[in-house]
Amino acid sequence: MKSPHDTPILVTGAAGDLGAIGRNLTAMLLAKGHKVRALVRREDERAEGLRQLGAEVVQGDLTDLASMHRAIEGVARIYFGMSVSAAYLEATVNTAAVARHHGVEVFVNMSQMTVTQMSVTETTPSPQHKLHWLAEQGLAWSGLPVVTVRPTVFLEGFFLRLAAAGVRDSDELALPLGNSKTSPISAVDVARAVSVILDDPAPHIGHVYNLTGFESADLNHYARVFSEALGRTLRYRDVPLSGWVNTLREFGVPTHLINHLAVMAELHAQGRYDRMTDDLFKLIGKTPTSMYDFVKLHAAEFTLSEATA
Repeated sequence: MKSPHDTPILVTGAAGDLGAIGRNLTAMLLAKGHKVRALVRREDERAEGLRQLGAEVVQGDLTDLASMHRAIEGVARIYFGMSVSAAYLEATVNTAAVARHHGVEVFVNMSQMTVTQMSVTETTPSPQHKLHWLAEQGLAWSGLPVVTVRPTVFLEGFFLRLAAAGVRDSDELALPLGNSKTSPISAVDVARAVSVILDDPAPHIGHVYNLTGFESADLNHYARVFSEALGRTLRYRDVPLSGWVNTLREFGVPTHLINHLAVMAELHAQGRYDRMTDDLFKLIGKTPTSMYDFVKLHAAEFTLSEATA
């Protein structure tokens, strides 16, 4: 029999930047001695960076059958993750159909924690949330050996990409998240959890892991954490959702993604992200990355450079 390390593990979304789960996961699996086949949408410097890490890079489209046969043939373990997209369900089912054809031993599906609170009678107003819920249903019906990972909101999303400019330029954590609590998690921690599952998948088949962050707290608390980590006073400003959405639209953010982010903000305000589990600790044996450590790690992105100050 071949050693599991002789067969490559497929990582989709390997060149993605939001959250960067795929890229981090690729590096972690390679460090464990696994071969990794990294699926990318286009050949660019990110694809070349994956090659330099030691990955086999395959260009393809998750919604294209021929692409997915090239990507999946010869692999036994798959990580499936895709950015917010109207084609998400098509991509999931297309990949799952090819994975079933090739008889894979595990299909790790990156979902969202909101799905935990959804059912056949209630989803959310976000079209992306519904696509995630439908994708989970399809995978359950597929007969594939599935492991489902449902993280809460990513630190890299709302607290870095969407908030960094306000922190850097105005000493404000300016987000439309209301006054409820939320438990954001680092995408790097999620990648660590997935790497553990893919390293030895058998004990995890059929499980659902709900991954939360270091603590659940309101945005005023997180503003104080930012202040402590950066050494200057920040405040939280709960911005009106309509204006925030208009700003995203002006920056050219796709409508499907805007609709999803707007619903996430509304759910935050309703307290739907006030969740805590110990699933991450059970998987990786470490506590989640704290907001303080995250802000320290990205301090340069939250601070005006001397040239612009």
